Amino acid sequence: MFNVASEYKPERAPDAHLRHARMVRQTAVLMSRRGDVWQTDLEDISATGARVSRPAGWHGRPGDVWVLDMLFGEAVNVHVLAEVVRISVASVALAYARIPEDTQPALWSLLGGYADTLEAWEEGSDQA
Repeated sequence: MFNVASEYKPERAPDAHLRHARMVRQTAVLMSRRGDVWQTDLEDISATGARVSRPAGWHGRPGDVWVLDMLFGEAVNVHVLAEVVRISVASVALAYARIPEDTQPALWSLLGGYADTLEAWEEGSDQA
């Protein structure tokens, strides 16, 4: 009777996929795993993961789980466990493996509308 929900489907190329929208944010990130600690920079962040600059000499592999501490301003520390999903020459893409309950409000507040937004991306693009 009433068509309450519209089925919005963004236009995209046939070989494009959808993913959670990435918010471009620059901030310091501390990556740690089994005594290895690396300081790097955030490139972008989404509701499902983050992309960081690949530190010089970094030796991680896909499947490794790292602790990420992302510092936003003086009061916001987003602390998550994240699994390496892609590595390029310039960056490392990680998917959240665990977001502690006390970190979730800060992350969702930071992401705002990006948390619920999808965007098209093409496999093999230059972004990890």
